[in-house]
Amino acid sequence: MDKKTRVERITPLLTGWYRENARALPWRENPSPYRIWISEIMLQQTRIEAVKPYFDRFLTALPDVRALAEASEETVLKLWEGLGYYSRARNLQKAARLCMEQYGGELPRSYRELLELPGIGNYTAGAIASIAWGERVPAVDGNVLRVLARLCANGEDITKQPVKRAAEQLLLETLPEEKPGDFNEGIMELGETVCLPNGAPLCMLCPLREYCLAFEQGNTEEYPVKAAKKPRRIEERTVFLIEIGRRVAIRKRPDTGLLAGLYELPAMEGHLSAEEVDHWLQSQQASALSVEPLKKAKHIFSHVEWHMVGYRVRLEKELAGDWIYVPREEVREVYPLPTALKAYAEYWNS
Repeated sequence: MDKKTRVERITPLLTGWYRENARALPWRENPSPYRIWISEIMLQQTRIEAVKPYFDRFLTALPDVRALAEASEETVLKLWEGLGYYSRARNLQKAARLCMEQYGGELPRSYRELLELPGIGNYTAGAIASIAWGERVPAVDGNVLRVLARLCANGEDITKQPVKRAAEQLLLETLPEEKPGDFNEGIMELGETVCLPNGAPLCMLCPLREYCLAFEQGNTEEYPVKAAKKPRRIEERTVFLIEIGRRVAIRKRPDTGLLAGLYELPAMEGHLSAEEVDHWLQSQQASALSVEPLKKAKHIFSHVEWHMVGYRVRLEKELAGDWIYVPREEVREVYPLPTALKAYAEYWNS
């Protein structure tokens, strides 16, 4: 049985299974194009359970394209705070503003037009177009690639773009004419709940096992094939909580690069000892009322890890430079800080 025939055979089984077993998720309650779009962007690189509270908060504050387009960037980033990969939030707002300018405040109604918006690639465009408008286009993410790799016992590396393009073409040729969004959601749902990414898939719960070649061969855990990731670069940093009374020092990061547009705490490269911190403060002509070492912390980005030590420093007067000094409460409520620094910002709650 060739791949195309195999996928055609599983299509009615998969869509039927999905309609009976789909999880109740906030964005499925009222699947408007805007809600689908926001959820799909949030779900990139982020677990469903982690996304749920952010989705509700975001939609409450910014319920439609116009609200998102007209909000300040700081408001959008603050609502996104904790989800990471902040370029997603900035691209959402850029796309919303384009929708206001070019599409009357609505998302464009075709796959091809959606691809023209910032932050929307093949997968997201396919998900929105197929679920919201029933356009017959695939939506291929890691879940879909994993299911197809096991279904067809395909030993090609799913991290390679030609493999993804081949999967998109296969689904484009086999998607049902009616409600293709149900198929797209169904295969993603199966990958998330049954054909699992880590450990053994739950084959005895799978509606497709009769047609799954890897199940037939008894080697499901050999698929999918993925190239080993390069080790992340480790960077050591010393982070400072600089306080003057109840005001704290922060500043905005550049508009490009890692954590662009967010606010940061004072920091230096390397792990400074208490003596080195004293020398640094003297070089800044800063009179410290107290210097308190804080716990170590680690944050993992996609390609780099920050290994951090911290110090809480109470000063009599402000440091030189472009730091701004704001009340602790405003940092929590107004200024978006990267998740990487949350371990130290939590001290402001004490």
